[in-house]
Amino acid sequence: MTSSASRTRSPSEPTGAARPRVAFQGEPGAFSEEGVLSAFVAAEAVALPTWRAVVQAVHDGSVEAGVVPIERSKGGSVREIYDLLFQFDEIRIAAEVSVPVHLALLALPGQKVEDIQRVYSIAQALDQADEFLRSRPWQVMTSYNTAGAAKAIADKVEMGAAAVASARVAPLYGLEVLAADIQTGDANRTRFAVLARDPIPDEWLCSSALAGPMKTTLVWAVRNVPGSLYRCLGCFAERKINLSRLESRPSRGVRWEYVFWADMDSDPEAPDCAAALAALLREAVMVRVAGVYHRATEE
Repeated sequence: MTSSASRTRSPSEPTGAARPRVAFQGEPGAFSEEGVLSAFVAAEAVALPTWRAVVQAVHDGSVEAGVVPIERSKGGSVREIYDLLFQFDEIRIAAEVSVPVHLALLALPGQKVEDIQRVYSIAQALDQADEFLRSRPWQVMTSYNTAGAAKAIADKVEMGAAAVASARVAPLYGLEVLAADIQTGDANRTRFAVLARDPIPDEWLCSSALAGPMKTTLVWAVRNVPGSLYRCLGCFAERKINLSRLESRPSRGVRWEYVFWADMDSDPEAPDCAAALAALLREAVMVRVAGVYHRATEE
């Protein structure tokens, strides 16, 4: 299924062939589609059922880019994305955007909060709205996508059911907003990564994806000897290069061995950064730059 990420076009927006096809996971109205709208000036948003399908489409060249969630301010890293990036090693992170998470309770027209018995959404959205959902004895059930939960209620004309999703989903599927801003707190955001095989022209991207300082995402594997990770991290510490995120994932090649993912607050072309990477190459058994891009700005 495809959905056009449409908005009023300004004279400076790209047209024709410059309007890329960008894949996202879920149904039209999903937060991942909001990631597409936030990252690209204009794009044809292509809805696909899974994150793997998005990455596969980028790899196969059927789309110019894909947008996937890579970190949630409340739930942390989306580790499956890092596993896919490790597997599809020709794909790079080309940009990132930070999208605020505003959740609403949606249901069929004429329904009231008092009528609702069942609430559907993805586990992360249900967790983000946990305080609101605990206020009533609802049966809470997981779905594969926020917008998908809303679409299923509309398709089945399911009375007594509601979905937790973005309020902008409601008119797409003929639903109404029963309660707005039901998320806990005002600081929830999701960081989305723009994935591509080839460099993305700056003219395709919104200013928020180009305004921040440079950062680099790395993955490396250490030797299975005492102190190896310590020495790898020392390559950055000795040159005062900050790692804003570090985590390990199974290598999937050898049982009980791991690779390490890190976000480095620097550009590989900077002298100190280049020296750190050269030192890391001498210590690690594998080093891969998974992306060099601007840090997302948060308005």
